[in-house]
Amino acid sequence: MSESLTGFRANVCGRIIVKVGSSLLVSKDGEVRRDWLKTLVAEIAARHRAGQRLIIVSSGSIALGARRLGLAKGGRATLEDAQAAAAVGQIALSGIWAELLQAEGVAAAQILVTLDDLEHRRRYLNASATLERLLGLGVIPVVNENDSVATEEIRFGDNDRLAARIGQAAQADAVVLLSDIDGLYTANPHVDPAAELIPMVERINARITSMATAESASGMGSGGMASKVEAARIATGAGMHLSIISGRVDAPLTRWVQSGRGTIFRADKRKTARKTWLAGRLTVRGTLVVDEGAVAALARGRSLLPAGVKGSSGDYRRGDVVNIAAPDGAVIARGLTEFDADDAARIIGHRSEDIAAILGEVQRSVLVHRDHMVVL
Repeated sequence: MSESLTGFRANVCGRIIVKVGSSLLVSKDGEVRRDWLKTLVAEIAARHRAGQRLIIVSSGSIALGARRLGLAKGGRATLEDAQAAAAVGQIALSGIWAELLQAEGVAAAQILVTLDDLEHRRRYLNASATLERLLGLGVIPVVNENDSVATEEIRFGDNDRLAARIGQAAQADAVVLLSDIDGLYTANPHVDPAAELIPMVERINARITSMATAESASGMGSGGMASKVEAARIATGAGMHLSIISGRVDAPLTRWVQSGRGTIFRADKRKTARKTWLAGRLTVRGTLVVDEGAVAALARGRSLLPAGVKGSSGDYRRGDVVNIAAPDGAVIARGLTEFDADDAARIIGHRSEDIAAILGEVQRSVLVHRDHMVVL
């Protein structure tokens, strides 16, 4: 393993996101697993005192609130139940983190975000600035999705992807997902005893994606291995390593350092801040399907011209984020469109010099400019 990845397990990475899932933090009877949590907080505080800056992404509000309200199905029977459980549980959750961190001499801060907070550029920058200031003050932020106001249509839905997006906003070096499973396996280890743990993923491809299942092993959380691989795609694309390790042991970070057991997704080359934000977006307004010539041109860093586009779908406006897909449907890039969907549909397949004749007096000659595009 390279020196940088060895440092990922130890204390070398300057900024790290630690995500804690519901099934690790809350027992099946709806109570906080305080003894286990104390061991994790002690590890986090020790790293903090050693100079590492950490951000905690913590699930558990719905599970805690459901217990206190006596709601069925862990508070997830309806959206209204989940929102009510989150509102009650979040107070308890933040209080526990603040109490345990204070006992270690560290101040905690609560940050609740929605999907829109990180999908809209200005609000994303505001969140980034807040995280930067808190870390500079020596505070450990504890982040969760604001499930009390999130809807089915506008939400992260799992804290794995939230952790990756927070890592982007904080310009972190690495993300650690504490899970009820100790990494990515070649098959579901609960079903196939021959499944093997994959210690290192150099690149997320169709083979890696096919190994992930969407089920949550505990039934308590909202994510599964599929959400973790998607989080890894976001993190590695932003230049962060991401690891999935077991949280089913006391002092899980220390155990990881000692054993090395887990799955590390190796970071790609870090992109510019704006392109990192684009690559990590979870909501897009449309899709442009391009031909093979355009695929090659985009790989060389060119802008997307109308002539290379075969089809357009979605109801988008100029400045909205769209996916750019190869002929086989694979998304190869993402960017800000220069045209509304109706106008784009009229000019696709045409040469740039024909745009003015088709639409009238138009100054723009590209559908997506390379400065506003990231190749995935």
